[in-house]
Amino acid sequence: MIDRNLLKNLSKKYPDVKSATQEIVNLSAILSLPKGTEYYLSDLHGEHEAFIHMLKSASGVIKGKIDEIFGPDLTSEERNELAALVYNAEAEIARRKKSENDFDRWCKASILHLVLICKSVCNKYTQSKIRKRLPKEYAYIIDELLHADDEANMGNYYTQIINTMVECRVAEEFIIEMADVISSLAVDRLHIIGDIWDRGSHPDRIMDYLMEFHDVDFQWGNHDIVWIGAATGNWACIANVLRMNISYNNFDMLEVGYGFNLRPLAILAEKYYKYDPCIKFWPKVIEENKMDPVDPGLAAKMNKAIAILQFKIEGQRIKAHPEYHLEHRRMLEKIDFDRGTIRIGDKEYELNDKNFPTIDPSDPYKLTNDEEQVMKGLSLAFLQNEKLQRHIRFMMTHGALYMIVNGNLMYHGCIPMNEDGTFKEIEFMGKKLSGRAYMDHLDQLVREAFFREEPPKRKGKSGDLMWYLWLSANSPLFGKDQMTTFERCFIDDKASHKEHTVPYYKLINQQEVCENILREFGLDPEDNVILNGHVPVKIKDGESPVKGGGRLFIIDGGMSKAYQKTTGIAGYTFIFNSRYMALAEHKPYSPLQPDGTQVFHSPLITIVKNMRKRVLIQDTDIGQELLREKEELKALVAEYRSGTMKQRISQRDY
Repeated sequence: MIDRNLLKNLSKKYPDVKSATQEIVNLSAILSLPKGTEYYLSDLHGEHEAFIHMLKSASGVIKGKIDEIFGPDLTSEERNELAALVYNAEAEIARRKKSENDFDRWCKASILHLVLICKSVCNKYTQSKIRKRLPKEYAYIIDELLHADDEANMGNYYTQIINTMVECRVAEEFIIEMADVISSLAVDRLHIIGDIWDRGSHPDRIMDYLMEFHDVDFQWGNHDIVWIGAATGNWACIANVLRMNISYNNFDMLEVGYGFNLRPLAILAEKYYKYDPCIKFWPKVIEENKMDPVDPGLAAKMNKAIAILQFKIEGQRIKAHPEYHLEHRRMLEKIDFDRGTIRIGDKEYELNDKNFPTIDPSDPYKLTNDEEQVMKGLSLAFLQNEKLQRHIRFMMTHGALYMIVNGNLMYHGCIPMNEDGTFKEIEFMGKKLSGRAYMDHLDQLVREAFFREEPPKRKGKSGDLMWYLWLSANSPLFGKDQMTTFERCFIDDKASHKEHTVPYYKLINQQEVCENILREFGLDPEDNVILNGHVPVKIKDGESPVKGGGRLFIIDGGMSKAYQKTTGIAGYTFIFNSRYMALAEHKPYSPLQPDGTQVFHSPLITIVKNMRKRVLIQDTDIGQELLREKEELKALVAEYRSGTMKQRISQRDY
């Protein structure tokens, strides 16, 4: 029985039988359409150009449509050039301006080709949904070109529209907008399974792009959670994100992208490490800074300064939180400063760097006055950074620790498990929980910690939870027994650097384990799958992204340049459309060349599961909502027709 109050509210929008019936017909039509294509990516790690290329190309699906449409009429090179136009319209237009004898003619032909591609990618949408994706300035023209009948297409109609755009000098802008529309329609919903930040140069640009995207959600990764903590002003999280990004030479992102003032840190580093070569702290230069080049020697000093701050602050937070069970990671108190050694467990190691001018051996975790002032300034900078706060809030409101969408389970790291495949019971913040209940508990705690209003003196302390999730062995985002940052900085013996993965990563090779995870989250293993990120798949060593007999897919293929020598590829995209599920394996992205050209590699697309029947919108989560709305409207019509609810009919209806 549908609540009468709900029907009264519904009647405000649909005041009579006619309007309610029209909406029932509309919903019935929508429910019968094929579901839109969902794309799943993970571990973007600041690689904004590669990510945007993947999205604009729809992971190779657009190239497939171009081959299908134009195969008999265009050469392979011409089809590749058309694909390049969709992927990066500005660059292709610039190239064609130099190479074409008749640029206007090229524009006219390109518009016609783009219209045909656009028709192909939008054939599963209603006209109403298509209009919502169109740019305001050209919505009418694009709508006319897409929906004119065949006779008009072949006649004067198209020709007049296109010729007029060329004559009015708006063809270039129109081509760029059309390329964007095609990419937008090809990807109906986007799932980012963790790790926007760190290593790569511009996570800020990725977030700017995603905030304009029509439908996106996030499953938080370990690198995301530490940035979320940093946005609360948490000192431990701030020290971690700065150390990581300084170590990867990401000054353009830090000082220009987000506008952080790192001069106080640089002054601190110069003061205490002026004559220290800081050899072990020289940054890994994957990309040169264009806007804010920093001398590598100074960057090394800043890296060491923030690393020491990190180890001090972490030691303080561990002492403040015995419930985190991280006492073994209070590293500074293990150092013999006279001998220049450190004892870890039953083994003593020589330190490769014995210069610690800011550490008091009698109180190693105490910050100097200079360090204290630097951290206070940085904390305030993170708290008051409008752009960062906007990005993090968007991720919080559009994200979760895990999500279930259209029957598929998505999370970044792992589900804590015992060696025997059972879910590990963990006591945390007053509760003993395992499996889904533990994930739900942590999700709630993260939201409470981030959105909590606190007085200035307490600001940042709530972010300790995010720091814990960044490096704890019991965190579903980390998945290792310990984070050996100190060892990697100060000990040459690589055996001390080892971080052992938790049992989960061996267990997911077993189909039964993956099926148990799906059941734990209320899903049917026969119909649903797990999408997992976090751990790069080493394809060159024979690893497969397909786990548990096809019940789980790890889609971190190494989009980050820092991983590509290890993985041998440049990332995965998982694709779920109305007919199949597929994995797209990507080759390293080729950036734009000085002459305006780019080399685009088509990904290897492998269908991993064919749907038993074509999936319609009525089979999706949104479909279930629309079906409920349809039933409510039917009940409203019944109320109108029985006379138990009054229709609001205009004079014209009598």
